[in-house]
Amino acid sequence: MEAQDIVYCRGHPLVLGSHPTTFEITREDHLSTHGNCIVGIGADKGCNDLSPAFKHVIAHDDAILITRLSCGGITAEISSRGSSLMTLDHPTDMVWRRSSFVCGRTIGVLSDFVAETLPRTLIMNLIEGKEMTVCLTARRPGKES
Repeated sequence: MEAQDIVYCRGHPLVLGSHPTTFEITREDHLSTHGNCIVGIGADKGCNDLSPAFKHVIAHDDAILITRLSCGGITAEISSRGSSLMTLDHPTDMVWRRSSFVCGRTIGVLSDFVAETLPRTLIMNLIEGKEMTVCLTARRPGKES
């Protein structure tokens, strides 16, 4: 079983990309230096806006999430896991976590990249305010559609 969704957002001069345990994309249009996990603002979707098919696939403990962040010719691929505890109901935010903590903003857990480990060339493009495409692919291995 597989489902995909795409989110469009942009960077901001205050993107720091320095958080050690998460990264976030938000529908909000502003950013302060306290938001060191936020790498994209002005997103066209929050967790609540993801397609029902995507939510169905990712909300299982055996789900795998592949996220591709593409900005200014640089692409980073992040591998995460889904969780049966996911509600995906936050109206503005999406958060990828290194831990297994889940709340309404969580889209991926046990992520292999967080803000501080994303490619610095990607972060520099985001600091310049460039547009970013976030391609989300959720899979449940061995499950038929």
